[in-house]
Amino acid sequence: MQPIQSVENKGFVRLMKTVDPRYQVPSLKYFSTKAISQMYTECREKVQQEIQNVQFFATTSDLWSSRTSEPYMSLTIHFIHKWKLQSACLQTIYFPVDHTGELIAHGLRDLLQGWGLKEENMICMTTDSGANMVKALDLNAWTRLQCFGHRLHLAIEKSAKDPRVDRTVSILKKMVSAFSFSWKKKRELARLQTEMKLPPHKLITDSPTRWGSKLAMIERVLEQEKAISEILKADKKTRCLVAGYNEKDVMESVVKALGPLRDFTDALSAEDYVSVSYAKPVLHLFKEHLLKVDDDDTDLSGEMKMTILNYLTDKYKDPKTDELLDMASLVDPRFKIKYIDSDNLEKIQARAVSELESLLTVTLQAQCPAASSSTSTSQSLEAEANQGPHKKKAKKTLASFLKTSVTSAGTSAASPSLKEAIDAELKSYLSVPNADSEMDPLEWWQNHDGNFPRVSQLARKYLCIPATSAPSERVFSTGGNIVTCQRATLKPEKVDKLIFLAKNL
Repeated sequence: MQPIQSVENKGFVRLMKTVDPRYQVPSLKYFSTKAISQMYTECREKVQQEIQNVQFFATTSDLWSSRTSEPYMSLTIHFIHKWKLQSACLQTIYFPVDHTGELIAHGLRDLLQGWGLKEENMICMTTDSGANMVKALDLNAWTRLQCFGHRLHLAIEKSAKDPRVDRTVSILKKMVSAFSFSWKKKRELARLQTEMKLPPHKLITDSPTRWGSKLAMIERVLEQEKAISEILKADKKTRCLVAGYNEKDVMESVVKALGPLRDFTDALSAEDYVSVSYAKPVLHLFKEHLLKVDDDDTDLSGEMKMTILNYLTDKYKDPKTDELLDMASLVDPRFKIKYIDSDNLEKIQARAVSELESLLTVTLQAQCPAASSSTSTSQSLEAEANQGPHKKKAKKTLASFLKTSVTSAGTSAASPSLKEAIDAELKSYLSVPNADSEMDPLEWWQNHDGNFPRVSQLARKYLCIPATSAPSERVFSTGGNIVTCQRATLKPEKVDKLIFLAKNL
């Protein structure tokens, strides 16, 4: 989304004159006072209509400071409609108070109420592991799912806290800096890449907030090691930065330990496909394959793998989190009970039956009053119509009593209880062969909704949960593109509107 000042740019005005000389570009004031407010109102009404009848939804939230150091709190919503995963950015609210758990809890509750969303319909909120956010959700008694990407990042950072890795990374940072601030070294690197037939890639530096950048820096240095060494050796000031055998061994060990984990954070951070049910399979894959110590692993590689695995195992052994992920896996037709611990299997199936029984009972109770009311009204009207001033009440025969008794007994014997019907449907669902691992689970449910109408409600409930808080992070990335150095005086209300339009239009 371009700044509204663009309408006064001379180049833009000349462009519009060329496109249509008769067209008069509206003024900056018109866009600022009318157009944006009107677009926001229309878009908000559209989003409101989409979410007002949602039965189950999940959310993500996070805190952020803009370039002008103004604090904001975001809220995104995720739900399934017509077996399509939908998401929307609801708000980026200005939050200038202390970021304590109590105030965050109150702010999140106000955001839900402002959109008319019921807390009991929110299945889960995915957040990072900040102590204030954890406390806020505990105070609101909301179910919380820890961000998988954040946990993986912390696990990898913990594994990299080794003197050997720290020393090597420090040398590599200085090495990359030597090329970043010298155009001669950059020119020489490009020349040697051509001579040595190396990929024409630039060097990458480490960013503290992204573990992948550290791995990318190490891999790029290993890729360009011959050219880099020749350039650094030619300069007396940079000869000390040439990587020795010890540094090369450390770099190769880090790449071997962390390389297979590179794509999992991005894969689990998507918003347009189901991600929560992948958590248990990914943890199983880490344990059995990717983080399993091999005989050819170096001591450093083995230590890093064990550190990451132990950290993730410890953080995901919480019973509530484990049950939530098991329920999501159960209703994913690709996995079902494949990755559920055998000791917990009976408990998870009992929970599924219990939740469906409660859900369907509430639904029937909501429908029965209206049906019984209309039935009683029609019966009373019929009785009044048949009852005249001289109409005598018809006497019931003995046969009519017997007929009623037999009919009611046969009906009760033929119809199973709700719990039995749910249990039978769940067993039938589990007996069907698992779907292909590449298949979209929502597409499978769209095709089999009629076969398992009750279990499909659990799928709508759990498969909408995002595995990471990346949707809120993307909101802040959008906010960073809006609140720039040239637009640092935007008011918080305008920031909220612009972010909302950028994410939802």
